Amino acid sequence: MSRITIIGGHGKIALMAAPLLVKAGHEVTSVFRNPDHEADVAKTGATPKVADIEQLDTAQLAQLLEGQDAVVWSAGAGGGNPARTKAVDQDAAIRSMDAAQQAGAKRYVMVSYFNASRDHGVDPDDSFWQYAEAKSIADEHLRGTDLDWTILGPSLLTLEPGSGTITVDGKGSEVSRENVAQVIAAAVEDDNTIGRTINFDDGDTPIAEAIH
Repeated sequence: MSRITIIGGHGKIALMAAPLLVKAGHEVTSVFRNPDHEADVAKTGATPKVADIEQLDTAQLAQLLEGQDAVVWSAGAGGGNPARTKAVDQDAAIRSMDAAQQAGAKRYVMVSYFNASRDHGVDPDDSFWQYAEAKSIADEHLRGTDLDWTILGPSLLTLEPGSGTITVDGKGSEVSRENVAQVIAAAVEDDNTIGRTINFDDGDTPIAEAIH
């Protein structure tokens, strides 16, 4: 059993990942900003924790992660506001990595996006630019830490039912959020995913096999 904190606990993917992790025997804490979402999070079996990670500094985040074994970053500003995208997807994410190191939460699973990289090639005038920039900077920071990190790169997210099967390093078409949740749960269990960036679509290979 591991003690796992999910940051961004009220997101669609996190709400599906938490019960999978709980079912696997982990002690899960889900962090989210809006107190109105507490009941939704509690239904997953995770312990709800209200905290605004955008406002917490590294020391406060380290306190939040004290005693945890693993962190799953599934938070995001949701696009639309470039300043907030940078504040959450880049700056808060980086603080959480530094905090995880301080707190001794060695395992860190980042939910990024398909083929995120510093060489993303998105036009600065494109509304997607700030997100691409923020995520790639955060991912790069994570790779430079001494955490046991895994970066997950799902392609275009859908609300289709999860098939439990994916393709790794495919074309970057689409993947169901339910499958992403299953990939998170499988990656946490599989130390072979440490130090790897795994880009994936919906596909035909059972998840545990595909990411191993």
